[in-house]
Amino acid sequence: MLVRLYDKNPNPRELSKVADALNKGGVIIYPTDSVYAFGCKLNAVGGVERIAQLAGKDETTLTILCSSISQAAEYACIDNAQFRVLKRNTPGPFTFILNASGSIPDRVLAKRKTVGIRIPDSPIAQAIVEEVGMPLYTASVKDPDSIVEYTTDPDLIWERYSHKIDVLVSADYGHDEPTTIVDMTTDEPEIVRQGIGELR
Repeated sequence: MLVRLYDKNPNPRELSKVADALNKGGVIIYPTDSVYAFGCKLNAVGGVERIAQLAGKDETTLTILCSSISQAAEYACIDNAQFRVLKRNTPGPFTFILNASGSIPDRVLAKRKTVGIRIPDSPIAQAIVEEVGMPLYTASVKDPDSIVEYTTDPDLIWERYSHKIDVLVSADYGHDEPTTIVDMTTDEPEIVRQGIGELR
């Protein structure tokens, strides 16, 4: 199913279609403040496995998309210093690696100790998370042939993935640069990958 949403006042009826698919364990592709991304509800183990196959995710990697720092704090251990860094830089195009809390389902967390936290500057992505009331397990849409349009153009993304996902949330063109990954598990924040976000 193809659903069109706009950053300004996402249509509640269309938004409910996306939430319905997610609540049934489905997999979506949706816009963020960097590239388009795959997503499913964090407790949808089948969806997590589908995304791992679609995105070629490493088994040691777990990233979730939250609507706020307070929601993120349910799933990651955030101390005062880490909170201040997140407060300065979110919402924004960052993935913050933090120690995971016990709230992540065991079958999703597996043997992992850390979790990547995304709080994007995207009204659509945040509205989806708020609608389902739970973070999304997420992974960037990547093109193995390095054709940028297949990660940024919703029409081409639909062409490639329509038979593999349940919903494509179509919006404007996405960015062609990924998030900046920041490791917060050491004494000082360490940039693991410089992406579109400039850490403050």
